[in-house]
Amino acid sequence: MGLLLTGSPRALAQSAPPPAQDGMLKNGLPAWDANQDGIYTCDEWKSHLDRIFTLADRNRDGHLDATEFATVRRADSALADADFGYFDENQDGKITRNEFVNKPSEFILRFDRNGDCRVTPDEMKAATQKSPEGPPERQRDRFH
Repeated sequence: MGLLLTGSPRALAQSAPPPAQDGMLKNGLPAWDANQDGIYTCDEWKSHLDRIFTLADRNRDGHLDATEFATVRRADSALADADFGYFDENQDGKITRNEFVNKPSEFILRFDRNGDCRVTPDEMKAATQKSPEGPPERQRDRFH
């Protein structure tokens, strides 16, 4: 009987399903890792947004209007649900390059554990692993 109880938790742990994947990674890793080194930086994010802004600014006036913003949503799946008002900080009905490019990446905010504006594979792994439910329960002696 003791052998069964000793082996049982291990068997349960081995058969438990893997933790659910982080929703932010459901479509895979972001495409804006410019040098393909597996590390995502704030500079890479800003360069990515700058390229998207240039693509979307069809009339080359240095601003995005609501119509041009539709191109932003199509350019990157991470921006598919982006809100025009979020980027239009002064709410003047147009988004400047500065307003657009200087918005932080939700991906970096989510995964950058040490605040260095870089997301490493180790940080992504740590952020997506299921954390323990709390401290392990101590063995109790016969008096407690």
